[in-house]
Amino acid sequence: MKRRINIYLIVIAAAAVLLTMLVTTFVIYDIYHKQVQNDLRSIAQIIQCSAIEGEEESEIRRIKVENLRLTWINETGEVLFDNDVDIKEMTNHLERPEIAAALKYGEGDATRRSETLQRNTYYYAIRLNDGSVLRVSREADNIYSFLGSVFPLMTAILASLIILCVIVAHFMTQSIIHPIEKLASDLDGAGPDYTYKEMVPIIETIRGQHTDILKASTMRRAFTANISHELKTPLTAISGYAELMENGMVEESQMREFAEKINKNSSRLLKLIDDVLRLSQLDETESTPSMEYFDLLAEAEYCVEGLKDFAQQNNVSITCSGESVTLHANRDMIEELINNLCVNAVRYNKKNGEVKVSVHNLSDQPVLTVEDTGIGIPQEHQSRIFERFYRVDKSRSKKSGGTGLGLAIVKHIVEFHNATIILNSAEGEGTQIRILF
Repeated sequence: MKRRINIYLIVIAAAAVLLTMLVTTFVIYDIYHKQVQNDLRSIAQIIQCSAIEGEEESEIRRIKVENLRLTWINETGEVLFDNDVDIKEMTNHLERPEIAAALKYGEGDATRRSETLQRNTYYYAIRLNDGSVLRVSREADNIYSFLGSVFPLMTAILASLIILCVIVAHFMTQSIIHPIEKLASDLDGAGPDYTYKEMVPIIETIRGQHTDILKASTMRRAFTANISHELKTPLTAISGYAELMENGMVEESQMREFAEKINKNSSRLLKLIDDVLRLSQLDETESTPSMEYFDLLAEAEYCVEGLKDFAQQNNVSITCSGESVTLHANRDMIEELINNLCVNAVRYNKKNGEVKVSVHNLSDQPVLTVEDTGIGIPQEHQSRIFERFYRVDKSRSKKSGGTGLGLAIVKHIVEFHNATIILNSAEGEGTQIRILF
C-alpha cells in the first residue's frame, strides 16, 4: 500500500510539475513574441517621428541597429532601400501582408517561420508621411528552438523537483499510513490523538466493528460452551439409564420407569437440537423470507387453540381476545413467536394460573400482548432473559423441559420485523410481554 501511494504521489507531482513548466514556457514565449513585436513597433514609430519630410531616406540610411533589418518600400511596392540585402535582387513587396496592411491602414505586422533554420522573422511596417512604407524586421527563435534552448535547464529543474517530490511523497505516505498502522496494531487503544480528523469516522467505524467481532466471538464461545453443557446433561442421563438396563441392574418392574426417563431426555435433546438449528437459521438467513398480509388476531387464536392441551396438562388456562388487526410479516415466524411466548407463559406459571393473549391496534400499530399470572421475573434478571440459554430458575426450566432458547428466538424474530419488545414483570406477580409491530 505504501509503495502504491508513493508511486501515485510521485506521478501526480511529476505530471503537475511538467505541465506547469510547459505552460510557463509557452506563456513566456508568448510574452517574448509580443515583446519583439512591440520593440519593432517602437523603433519604427521613433524613425517615423524623427524623419523630416523629404529626408526620410537619409534618416533611414543613418540608423544602425544590430540584428535589425530596415526596408523602405514605395507606394507601388518597389524596394527603395534595404540594409541587409541588395535591392536589385528583391522582388516587388506589394503583396506582402504587412506592406499591404500598412498602405491600407497605416501599419501592419506579420511573422514568417523558417522551417530550415527553426527561426521566426518578425515584421512590422508603418506608412511614412510621404506615403512610402518603412518595414523593420528581426529574426528570433521560434517555439521549437526556444524550447530546445531551455530544455537542459527544464530537465535539471524537473529532475530536482522529482527528487524533492519523492522525499515529500515518502513523508506524506508515512503520515497517511501511520494512523492506519497504529490502528491495526492497537484496535482498542487507537484514538484521535495520533490521527487527523478525517480519519476519526473511519477509525470509530473500524473500532466499532472490531468490538462487535470480539463480542460476537465471545458470544459464540459462550454459546458453544452452553450447547456442550446442555447436550451433555440429557445424553449423560440417557447413557446412564441405558447402561443400567444393559447390565441387568434394573428390575422388571422399573423398566417402564427407566424407559420413560430415557424418552423424556431424548425429547428434551431433540427439542434442544431443533432450537439450536432454528437459531442458526435465523443468524445466517441472507435471503428475505416471504412477507404477507394476514389477521394477527386470527393467527393468535390459532396458536392458542393448539396450546390448550399443553396448558391443561400444566393446570393453566389460556385465552385469546382482542380486535382484528392486519399485519405485514412472515406468517411462520409470527406463529413461532406467539407459540414461544405462550409456552413460556404456561411453563413458568402457577397452578391454576392464567395466560391471556390479546391483540389490539395502537395508533395504527399492531400490538400483541401475552400476559400470565406466573412466578414473575426478578428485576435483576429482566435485562438478560432474551439471551441464549439464560434461565432465571434453572432447576424449574429443566424440569419443565425448557431449553433456554425460546426467548432468544423471539428476540431474533422481533428484530427481523423491526418491532419492539416491552417487558413488564414483578417477582411472584406475573409477567407481561408486549410486541409492538
